[in-house]
Amino acid sequence: MNEQTLALRIRGVKKRYRLGVINGSTLQGELQSWWEKKRGRDDPNLRIGTDKALPGQSFWALNGVDLDIRRGERVGIIGANGAGKSTLLKLICRITAPTEGEIDIWGRVSSMLEVGTGFHREMTGRENIYMNGAILGMSRAEIDACLEDIIDFSELREFIDTPVKRYSSGMFVKLAFSVAAHLRSEIMIMDEVLAVGDMAFQQKCLARMRRAADEEGRTVLYVSHNMSTIRQLCQRCVVLDHGRVVFDGDVEHAIAAYLNLSLGENEVDMDLSAMSHIGRAVDAGVSMTRLRLVDKVTAVYDPGEDLRLLLDLKLTRPAPPLHFRLTLRTGTDLGLATAWSKPLALDGVGEKRVRLTVPLGSVAKGSFYGSIGVYRSDELGRMFTLDHISRAFRFEVSGVPVWNTDAHGYIQLPPIDAQAE
Repeated sequence: MNEQTLALRIRGVKKRYRLGVINGSTLQGELQSWWEKKRGRDDPNLRIGTDKALPGQSFWALNGVDLDIRRGERVGIIGANGAGKSTLLKLICRITAPTEGEIDIWGRVSSMLEVGTGFHREMTGRENIYMNGAILGMSRAEIDACLEDIIDFSELREFIDTPVKRYSSGMFVKLAFSVAAHLRSEIMIMDEVLAVGDMAFQQKCLARMRRAADEEGRTVLYVSHNMSTIRQLCQRCVVLDHGRVVFDGDVEHAIAAYLNLSLGENEVDMDLSAMSHIGRAVDAGVSMTRLRLVDKVTAVYDPGEDLRLLLDLKLTRPAPPLHFRLTLRTGTDLGLATAWSKPLALDGVGEKRVRLTVPLGSVAKGSFYGSIGVYRSDELGRMFTLDHISRAFRFEVSGVPVWNTDAHGYIQLPPIDAQAE
């Protein structure tokens, strides 16, 4: 690839962290190790009987990453916690150095890796804008030229001369993003920070990043667990798993590859206690512990067959009548349909088991995820989450396609009653 079109080139990058070691060597020892590495020799400070990988004493956060990212690209980076996403961004920002490999950067980098990163808490919002601009190598006149745009975008004009130590986390995000988006840098890096802001500001930020790439030619790297924002912003997506790139390409295929990493093929018995319970109410008294697909060896269903589930619950105190919700999602995490149960009363406390049956007669051939939740309702009929697991299981509807799902969708509605007037 032509270097004139590149913003980043990453070759053979590895990053190793020592496990459980604080101040494990002296400055003299570190200098010795560095000098011998530069000369291509073995580390003189390694223990006898160990190799360079320090087995049992180290962790490879990145293990051989190769990427080329062009100027003006909007690239998403996704993966499970611990996959190496934040480590990669820290290497690009030069916060830390790679253990092996090279990273070539063409242009200045502005980043927002954590809420409040790069801000001095005793300084005001305005002073922090000037400090960040100076770090990027901008003159005072250049910062003055974009100062009003930054303040207007942040929606913090009345607080701009207040020390940022008094800002809420949402205010931090607003100012930090405004600074990163408007100060002159060729590469913008955002790491899961927009989740703190409100929805209106999040959409505003996504639009600003699109404009920065499309109109200003800036490169955007965006890390998020929110697949909706990945879809809205990114043209390309990279999936990391255990420090390696496992997919690089189209956004929808990348999301499917990422989701496929979280669940094994054709599982019919799921330990829900080991999964992430997003939105679980504090001290709700209800938790889902196990889910089984009834009478199934593999999670494959014939067209029209019912989806029958056994759900185990643990009640730590008497519960109100419970509502159960199942949401079907595609392999790329698009919501398809939702089914609710009628309220079900469960007596007493302890282990409980509920049988759920969902007809699949309207669902076309394809692979799907099921998200499951437990809710209570108030006297006005409003639903409140007690426990919820996104993508708790995966299943497949087999058979011959009777229509084009790309054109018509996966849910077949009842026939339309058309009559002439």
